[in-house]
Amino acid sequence: MNSNKPSECIFCKAVQDEDDLESLVVLRRKNAFVILNRFPYTTGHIMIVPYAHVDSIEALDSETRAELMDLMAEMMILLRELYNPQAFNIGANIGTAAGAGIASHVHLHVVPRWNGDTNFMSTIGETRVLPEELPVTFERIREKLHQS
Repeated sequence: MNSNKPSECIFCKAVQDEDDLESLVVLRRKNAFVILNRFPYTTGHIMIVPYAHVDSIEALDSETRAELMDLMAEMMILLRELYNPQAFNIGANIGTAAGAGIASHVHLHVVPRWNGDTNFMSTIGETRVLPEELPVTFERIREKLHQS
């Protein structure tokens, strides 16, 4: 397990940034934080990230693992209220062989889904079209969090 904090880790850098809009951090808790995916599959694609820089879920203490699950459920409720998705993809890619883009810092993805949200632009043009810009998504989520 890797417990070193490389300076290039985008999650470690984001959580140290004081400008949450710039870093896209929408929520900070005791052991983990929620950040918008800068390259989302759909509007509302968020990631739940522990502060601990480790490469796998089993390397986290039980309190942090529990907080990750609680945040996942909380964000699903919030995203349902904001965007009314028909479904979710939830997961973690643990290791590069599993497709992890940032293998050294484990994180969970919560991706709202709608019937037909994959269209010809994604399939043929290898381009994603989002109906909402990231700063708007950030503000909507932050506003909803402050209402709770």
